[in-house]
Amino acid sequence: MNESPRIAWVEDDQATGELAEIYGEWRSQNPDRKGIPEILKCFSARPDFMAQIMQASYGLHFTEGHLDRRQKEAIATYVSALNKCEY
Repeated sequence: MNESPRIAWVEDDQATGELAEIYGEWRSQNPDRKGIPEILKCFSARPDFMAQIMQASYGLHFTEGHLDRRQKEAIATYVSALNKCEY
């Protein structure tokens, strides 16, 4: 990202306490990914809320249903591209 974020967030290496635990849990579930996604860091000022967002999001996006995860990821990628959003 070339521009500075409009929402102040806590970087991976600066997280402490509950936020560090949440970041650590995310890393353990995503060992092949590099760092916490910025879309999640937007919630880092409120670790309690971040945990709820992650739980709801993962329940919707990463569980099987009418669409499998691959199809959901394809749709999300397409919508992000339409919105010119890097997420």
